[in-house]
Amino acid sequence: MAHGSSDPRAAASTRALARAVAAQRPGLDVRTSYLDHAGPRPDRVLLDMQRLGHRSAVVVPLLLTSAFHGRVDLPGVIDTAYDNGLQLRVHLTDVLGPVGGVVPPLLLAALRRQLPSVDADGIVMIAAGTRDDLARHTVDLTAAEFGRSLGLPCRAAFASGSPVTGAVAVSALRDQGCSRVAISSYFLATGKLHESAITSAVSAGALEPVAPPLGRALDLARLVVARVGRVSPATVDLAA
Repeated sequence: MAHGSSDPRAAASTRALARAVAAQRPGLDVRTSYLDHAGPRPDRVLLDMQRLGHRSAVVVPLLLTSAFHGRVDLPGVIDTAYDNGLQLRVHLTDVLGPVGGVVPPLLLAALRRQLPSVDADGIVMIAAGTRDDLARHTVDLTAAEFGRSLGLPCRAAFASGSPVTGAVAVSALRDQGCSRVAISSYFLATGKLHESAITSAVSAGALEPVAPPLGRALDLARLVVARVGRVSPATVDLAA
C-alpha cells in the first residue's frame, strides 16, 4: 500500500517494487494499492482477493515514517472494508522506516546502493517531511545511522513540514567543514516534493547527480519481504 501521487512516475515505481517482491516470493499474490490519487484503494484490493478465494492477506505500508497515514488512514480503510463485507484475515505490518528506534539494515543498504559515486565529504538526506515530530525524528535517526555507516556527516532535510530544507541542511554541513555534499533520496518515488527538495539542496551547492528514490532498490523489495515474513507463514496464502 503506497500513499499515492498525481505523478504517474510514482505508481510506476510502486508497480516495479511489487514485481520485485513477487520475484522474491514466487507464488505470492502481490497487488498494489494507494491511499490517495491513484487507484485502486486498499479496501477494493482486499475485497477482490477475497472474491478470488484467498483466506488472508498481509498489508505492507510503503511508508518511511509512521505518521498519520500509517497510524490512522490505513487502519481506517481496513475497518471500512470489514464494514463492507470483508472477511479476509488481514495482517498489517510495520512501515519500512525505523520501528522502536531501530533503522532496518536493509533500508540502510538501499540508501548506500542508491548513493551516486561522487567524491563527497558530507551527505544531505532529503525527505518528504511531515508535521509529526516523532515521525521527523525517525528520519533524523535514519540520517544519523546512514552517516555512521558511511563514516561521513549526514543531515536530514525536508521538502515540507520542517524549516530544515535542503538548502538549510547543506549550509549546516558546510558550517561543519564539508565542501562536497552529496544528495541521498529518502523517498520511495519521484514527484513534486522530491524535485523541490533536490532544487533546494542544489541551490546551496550540493553535488549532482542525485541519488534516485529507493522504490526500485532490490534491498527495499527484500525489506518488504522481511516485513511479510514477520507474519506467520501459515496465515498467508501463497495461492488462491
